[in-house]
Amino acid sequence: MAFITVNSNESIESALRRFKRKVISEEIIKDLKKHSHFIPPGQKAKLKSANARKRNRRRFRQQRPASTSPRPANAPAR
Repeated sequence: MAFITVNSNESIESALRRFKRKVISEEIIKDLKKHSHFIPPGQKAKLKSANARKRNRRRFRQQRPASTSPRPANAPAR
């Protein structure tokens, strides 16, 4: 649960902004959406596998150096 204390000289808008940031950082909304309905074990395993593939694809894309040349390196120069 996210708690904040509102200072005496602080506006409601800034306190609300701090509260929203805290909720996002603690991932309260994300957790609430995750537990909002029952997911069967088989579907949960498929979802976990799909998320792992997505995470690995993103990781390998960042590790691989971007090729600046549009043609292969062993192609003859013109």
